[in-house]
Amino acid sequence: MSTGIIIRRVRAEEWQSLRDLRLEALQDPVAAVAFLETYELAVTKPDEFWQDRVTRAATSPDVAQLVAQTRDGRLLGSMTGVVERRGGDGALEGDVIEVDQVHVVGVYVRPEARGTGLARDLIRAVQDWAWSLTEPRIERVRLFVHEDNPRAEAMYRKAGFEPSGVALPVPGDGSGREIELAVLRG
Repeated sequence: MSTGIIIRRVRAEEWQSLRDLRLEALQDPVAAVAFLETYELAVTKPDEFWQDRVTRAATSPDVAQLVAQTRDGRLLGSMTGVVERRGGDGALEGDVIEVDQVHVVGVYVRPEARGTGLARDLIRAVQDWAWSLTEPRIERVRLFVHEDNPRAEAMYRKAGFEPSGVALPVPGDGSGREIELAVLRG
């Protein structure tokens, strides 16, 4: 792990800092191909939305949002794991869940922390959380990356994710495809 960086699960009371980090992420130059949500929509959501979202990510057995922070408390990045159960519907149209798995979403690392290994550390932390679950027992961790986001795809591959062969259209405007990458339980 990066020196001086703490990776931990979010706390419900820090919803404002996490809202601000999410809004920053949605303004990143690659946000259009990295997130299915827009800044324009997210910025209009009331405080209660953000409070509920962070409380769930802090306490739910099926969702865990992890953050990387400096010793002085500055958030450098965030990543969320969501349990998907076999037989359920996935995040994208046409996505079928065939095994109990964790879907990684909301990946963001501030520009000054990119290229430091921090994203890989966050991915490992989400995987550790996923593999620790016993009900359900997680068989794979997966994520989707837009076909026009080669920097993110390269980082995920470096962290051990491989293409699964699944490619689905981007919801809404159909601007390209989302490529599924996955890592199986070892």
